[in-house]
Amino acid sequence: MSWTGLAERVLDLRVTTTQATAVFVVVTAVGLAVLAARRQRRWLLAGLTAAAGAAVATVVLAAVLIDKVWRPFPDPLPAVVYLWSGLAIFAMALLGGRWFVRRRDRSRPAVGAGLVAAAVAVLLCAAGGINAVYDAYPTVRAVLGRTDYRTVPFDASLAPQAVSGQDPPRPGNWVPPDDLPQTGAVTKTSIPGAVSRFSARAARIYLPPAYFAAPRPDLPVLVLLAGQPGSPDDWLVGGRLTEIMDAYAAGHRGLAPIVVLADGTGGRLDNPLCVDSHLGNAATYLTVDVPEWVRAHLQVDPDPRAWAVGGLSYGGTCALQLATTRPDVYPTFLDMSGQAEPTLGNRNTTIRDVFGGDAEAFARNNPADLLARNRYPDSAGAFVVGLDDAEYRGAMERLTAAARAAGMDVHLTELPGAHSFAVWSAGLEKEMPWLGHRLGLDAP
Repeated sequence: MSWTGLAERVLDLRVTTTQATAVFVVVTAVGLAVLAARRQRRWLLAGLTAAAGAAVATVVLAAVLIDKVWRPFPDPLPAVVYLWSGLAIFAMALLGGRWFVRRRDRSRPAVGAGLVAAAVAVLLCAAGGINAVYDAYPTVRAVLGRTDYRTVPFDASLAPQAVSGQDPPRPGNWVPPDDLPQTGAVTKTSIPGAVSRFSARAARIYLPPAYFAAPRPDLPVLVLLAGQPGSPDDWLVGGRLTEIMDAYAAGHRGLAPIVVLADGTGGRLDNPLCVDSHLGNAATYLTVDVPEWVRAHLQVDPDPRAWAVGGLSYGGTCALQLATTRPDVYPTFLDMSGQAEPTLGNRNTTIRDVFGGDAEAFARNNPADLLARNRYPDSAGAFVVGLDDAEYRGAMERLTAAARAAGMDVHLTELPGAHSFAVWSAGLEKEMPWLGHRLGLDAP
């Protein structure tokens, strides 16, 4: 095997599997043992106790500040995240203790490279263990930020094509040329908040192979949203978006939806609840600015029946909000592990801080309330959740039943896993045949 081939195999190694986590556990144990090992009785009695106490106190304080005071996330962090964080802090406390002891004993050298290496190994394994919880960076390539998909600049070549004397072909009767690319491509561009004034990060847009043909067909659109915390890049890294879409296109003559990875939060830790409020007009941005911009700058089917919105976690909650508040814009949705309702942690806090204490305004933006009040006979959607997702599975089951009772054509897909990209990427892959049919990719 060549060095290039070996490097590619290393880059494609998965780092979020059960086996990888087992390696992280073993290396962490060895690293902590190296840091803790010292023959002096005083160190064993006082040094280890002080380091462990510092780690526990730091983690407890962080949990209180994050989950009770700061609350940057709508739900508490999993206990395993705090456990890995505590082990990392414990390693650093041990290293600091060893350095302090050696500094007092002038006859001994400074902390050796072996101790520093042990501490670094524990830190890396802790990061790997936390990453494995969410499957956010599934391979070495993803961890290093190395992309493996085709990119193109956003320029005039991507603008809608003018076909003299006739309409662009429909996907169902479009004939792919012999030189059709085997893969799609990703481009990056800003979608301004012309109406909403929402401050959005740049979008990523997946264009299927059919988009690079002449003439190209009018293609359907999937607006796909990340979670919170998150960014538009998340679906490209942990979500395996290009791999899933290219595989679908390979079996459908190069056809797939144009996927717009729009920014639904405005910042990695921001949570505008997918509504129009003092936190930002996220709803107007996603239902007015994004569709109008896409129709003006890309060759898409303008019919709302060819449009869908989807997302994971916060993005799934947002997708259902938009499908219930603006079914005229998004009559099709994918809610993957969404919440029971838009929240900043609890209903009272949400109503007070976002809706100025107006419970009815909250109800007008809460899918569960809207599904109980209205009928949606022209809407359809897919709910996806992990079988081990204790925090969200019940909500997905209840919302599926409520949507069905409101006249929607919906189904629930439950997959192995918890609240992670392993579920969301598998969910998108599984739902693509249904979504493609719903958006008219096989219609003449």
